[in-house]
Amino acid sequence: MQFLLYVVLYPLLWIISILPFPVFYAFSDLVCFFTYRVFGYRIKTVRKNLEIALPHLSVAEQKSIEKKFYSHMCDLFLEMIKTMTISKAEMDKRFVISNLSLMQEIEQNGKSIAIMTSHYASYEWSISINNKLSHESFAIYKKISNPYFDKLIRKIRSKFGATLINTKETIPTIESNFAKGIKSIYGFASDQSPRASRAIHWDTFFGIETPVQTGAEILAKKYDMVMVYMHIKKVKRGYYECRFELMSDNPKSVPDFELTTLFMRKVEAQILEAPEYYLWTHKRWKHKRQVS
Repeated sequence: MQFLLYVVLYPLLWIISILPFPVFYAFSDLVCFFTYRVFGYRIKTVRKNLEIALPHLSVAEQKSIEKKFYSHMCDLFLEMIKTMTISKAEMDKRFVISNLSLMQEIEQNGKSIAIMTSHYASYEWSISINNKLSHESFAIYKKISNPYFDKLIRKIRSKFGATLINTKETIPTIESNFAKGIKSIYGFASDQSPRASRAIHWDTFFGIETPVQTGAEILAKKYDMVMVYMHIKKVKRGYYECRFELMSDNPKSVPDFELTTLFMRKVEAQILEAPEYYLWTHKRWKHKRQVS
């Protein structure tokens, strides 16, 4: 059944990927209508998250963000499909890096890099940075249960040079590369909630105390990696700008969890710039404690 589903859907995904951009985004609008208006995909979760994170906004303002979010979310996932056939030249026009020199300087200093990012703007097209850098790049992702679609996702996201590794492969890969002296770049999207049973640190996220992902900081300290935040801005529909921000070039010297806290503050600030571009469908506050 899983293979049959893949065989049926793959031609449709490929056709979507070759659509001219005006038609492509018109199709995204149609998908958004059904996702938002007809099916109300995770709409209760989205509304609850907006209430928690943005209580200072009126109901009408939250509703406006909600509508814009669903439009962006549909663009985001269809843009991942577009990656199947998009050219390097087209991608370079649509995902621009404003300060590539920072990453190149870190590479020249012979250090591995832990890139911290969130599910904001176009984290899908951020994979295009890999063809501009020298270090081998690894993107960490959550494995998909359907093995055929999992293979497709790995192929799409590795198009521009990154190697995809699932969460279980992360530590063995980093350990192996470190032992062999291979300088690498690792991408961590660490803004989602960990399992409560695995949480070793709590921090605040929009005033709510909640467990946070600490793996990137722990690994950066252990394997002497520079920590960098990737700030992605949506310039206009289908166009994004990326700016790298140095968090620490020596994480070992920073007290435990301070860099994780810094990351959470950067994510909050970025969301407040334009809340509609954050992935509100995830239950970020599944485990929480109200901070007085």
